[in-house]
Amino acid sequence: MASSTPSALIPSQARSKNLRACLLCSIIQTPVDFRRNGCPNCEELMQMKGSPDRIQACTTTHFDGTIAVVDPEKSWVARWQRTNKYVRGVYAITVKGRIPEDVEQELEAQGIKYRPRDQTEVD
Repeated sequence: MASSTPSALIPSQARSKNLRACLLCSIIQTPVDFRRNGCPNCEELMQMKGSPDRIQACTTTHFDGTIAVVDPEKSWVARWQRTNKYVRGVYAITVKGRIPEDVEQELEAQGIKYRPRDQTEVD
């Protein structure tokens, strides 16, 4: 039975140094997946699909820990990580780095406050 719940591709290279985490939502994918499909959570905002430069600027290889989110709406870990409104997939617990200043300004212009996922800002 096919699921209608959106989900990201689960990286087949789970231990690979090639994996990258989105600096906005922290989903982990291969660079090829970001290039082919963009970010399944924030592509409209980050516009990474088909853009190696944007992928390089808006994702990172520097992240710690991973969680697999199967049912985002019911997962207390997804709520804690603020990923409960995102697609199911593999997420980084912390992501080192920040989105570029021009991207942050683009988000602010759309009324979106950027919250780094490196745990430097406390809720």
